[in-house]
Amino acid sequence: MVGEEGFGVVLKRLADRRHLDLGALPSIPESELVALFQGGAPSTSLLRQLAAVLDLHAADLFAIAGVGVPKDLAPVDATAGGSVPYLVRDAVRLPLEKRAVLRQFVASLPQEGRAQPISKPPVHEQYPVGPGALLMRMVRNRNLGWTATAKTFFEVTGRYWSAATYGGVGHGRTQLTLELLADFSAVLDVPADDLAALTGVALPGAATVTKPTVAGVAELIWDVRRLTESQLRQVSDLAKSMPH
Repeated sequence: MVGEEGFGVVLKRLADRRHLDLGALPSIPESELVALFQGGAPSTSLLRQLAAVLDLHAADLFAIAGVGVPKDLAPVDATAGGSVPYLVRDAVRLPLEKRAVLRQFVASLPQEGRAQPISKPPVHEQYPVGPGALLMRMVRNRNLGWTATAKTFFEVTGRYWSAATYGGVGHGRTQLTLELLADFSAVLDVPADDLAALTGVALPGAATVTKPTVAGVAELIWDVRRLTESQLRQVSDLAKSMPH
């Protein structure tokens, strides 16, 4: 689960921030919600239903809940994650219409099978319960390890934090700040005040945070989760070939 408070508490904070009455939605089984708010574990089907209601990626809601991401929602090729920062570096230099072309190309690539079974995160990414762990699980859901996270965040936001800083966020050694929250918001494509609600971290001013925005790049990072390393290289080659 997400921590001692449980996923139900986290979900209620987010729903309250959104002024959303989950119990009034006919698509959500009331009995399952009641059990969840009483400390029960969410079912796979409930998480998928809630993701649609909350306008979150289903895989992200599994990560938020601290539940293993199902095979059909997990990144296809763990080895491809190390190449993501280099694609992002080239993509941010392109005009918006050419980033759209990149995303169209990604969508046109065939879905290849998973080469290796999904494995547990490495030991250093097995975080204790806490708000930073929730954020870093969402980052890992974009197929980014610590080093790739530091590089990708820098390319998107222009602010550099070391890989160890992001590891410290996950392990609770690095305190979340408004700047860090803005950076996570930019890469995860989730509003900063939503992230504040999910983590339960009191950061006055979260609702007014202006995230660094490079239109279409967070979406591209999400899109390439379904690609293998060789397919990602094709996308990178296309990005490099486009005039800036």
